[in-house]
Amino acid sequence: MRKTGVARAQWSALATAVLLLIAPRSGAQELDLGFLQTRAEATGYAETTGYDEAVAFLEVAAAQSDRLHITTFGYTTEGRSLPLVVWGDVDPDPVSLREDTRLRIYLQGNIHAGEVCGKEAMLALVRDLAAGGYDAWLDDVVLLIAPIYNADGNERVSLYNRPRQHGPVGGMGQRPNARNLDLNRDHMKLASPEARSLVRMISAYDPHVLVDLHTTNGSRHGYHLTYAPPLNPNTHPAIDGLLRDELLPAVTDAVREQHGWEFYHYGNLPFRNAPRGWYTFDHRPRFSNNYAGLRNRFGILSEAYSYASFEDRVRASRAFVEAIVNYAAANREAMMGALREADDAVLPGSEYGVTATWKPTPEDVPILLGEVEQVRNPYSGAPMLLRTDETRVEDMPAYIAFQAAETTVLPEAYLIPPGHDSVIALLKDHGVEVMAAPGGRALGEAFGIDSTRVAERAFQGVNERTILGSWAPRSQETTQEWTRVPLAQPLGRLVAYLLEPRSDDGIVNWDLIQFDGPEYPILRIPAGHRE
Repeated sequence: MRKTGVARAQWSALATAVLLLIAPRSGAQELDLGFLQTRAEATGYAETTGYDEAVAFLEVAAAQSDRLHITTFGYTTEGRSLPLVVWGDVDPDPVSLREDTRLRIYLQGNIHAGEVCGKEAMLALVRDLAAGGYDAWLDDVVLLIAPIYNADGNERVSLYNRPRQHGPVGGMGQRPNARNLDLNRDHMKLASPEARSLVRMISAYDPHVLVDLHTTNGSRHGYHLTYAPPLNPNTHPAIDGLLRDELLPAVTDAVREQHGWEFYHYGNLPFRNAPRGWYTFDHRPRFSNNYAGLRNRFGILSEAYSYASFEDRVRASRAFVEAIVNYAAANREAMMGALREADDAVLPGSEYGVTATWKPTPEDVPILLGEVEQVRNPYSGAPMLLRTDETRVEDMPAYIAFQAAETTVLPEAYLIPPGHDSVIALLKDHGVEVMAAPGGRALGEAFGIDSTRVAERAFQGVNERTILGSWAPRSQETTQEWTRVPLAQPLGRLVAYLLEPRSDDGIVNWDLIQFDGPEYPILRIPAGHRE
């Protein structure tokens, strides 16, 4: 569990005392909040901030500004409240915020609690927002900041978590939550209280941009930070194009000009016998950025370089977020227009990918590779790696996008028979609109199952399942006890990935629907038909 010590106890006591003594201040003037430091700042980046310290820090910061509002958006497995900071010249109530014309940007740290640079960067950002240093953003954006999402994992500090990462040398939390679930694999199945809390918050506030801050695990390279837009090929082209062609290049240029650092699309060199190239990670919406894309929102994932110093990782994460918000504030109308286009798109009758494969760049691209040196953690004696300034460029294909491998034609709606209440509950948890079926004879389609494969090894506690088969016409008598799930709704792309039987990240894959016999129980109403 979380270590304690005299210095940490003194810091927490000081924060509490300051909180009790300070009266709220107006956000109209820039304040000197130099007294308020994160645990990382106070220890020269040797340690990272604990949960109680983070909450106290946020409360002290919020006491300085009437533009900072602290609330919570749910609970962890062990019952810790998940803090959320709302910043802006707005009523912080979710209903009021959804009616506001400003761009809502959600900033998340610590989904993997050993990757703590995002947490530290967001805590420091909250303090500087309180000081009035970013008031130029007020007319265009509202920030929703969750610095410490995996709060339970944060408290399981060890000097031996994330070996070879360069700091913090005083230890860091663990990757999974208290139930050993990876929260960045839980956005579809919602097996954890944290993920369920998160999607409830997303449904309530409907952020237009979602930024998820990580630290790399992979190849040695020369970038201080790498990033990924939504990687699922079903992401609306307006969202994908604006991120890939405009926002991310602009952010890259801004950081290079201001800090001299290079950022690029996340990637790894191949580990096995794959052709030489720069490979991103995964298209499935179990990952935060891909999930956001299927909700018709801008999803951005960042990976600060694990072999950069802890301080540099914090600074790089902060610089990335600042550049994103600067771009968003300057291009609010264009970004809102892309989201409206995605929400208004007609899905029934369109082609939709249920599995995906790599999509290489048309030509080789220059990839910045780098060297590291081995150093020792002064407290554990374990080896760590630290990036050097020695870099080289190698041209290679970049596999930084995906294309559909298997497609289907999207229906007008899905029909769920009685007896699948857990599936309907999951859809509602995601914010999906469902309704009672009209009843009567439905001229639809049923999926006939040819074979089933179940993974031998469990992943995240589930033996993932794949079924093979095909859709065929079916006339079915239904009643109003059946549930209709229309595709003509903003979350239609997400609905299809959850309910299509061949989806590689839906309810079949995660064994969330039970059935026997030769057919998948959920029917489809083809596009243009009415049941």
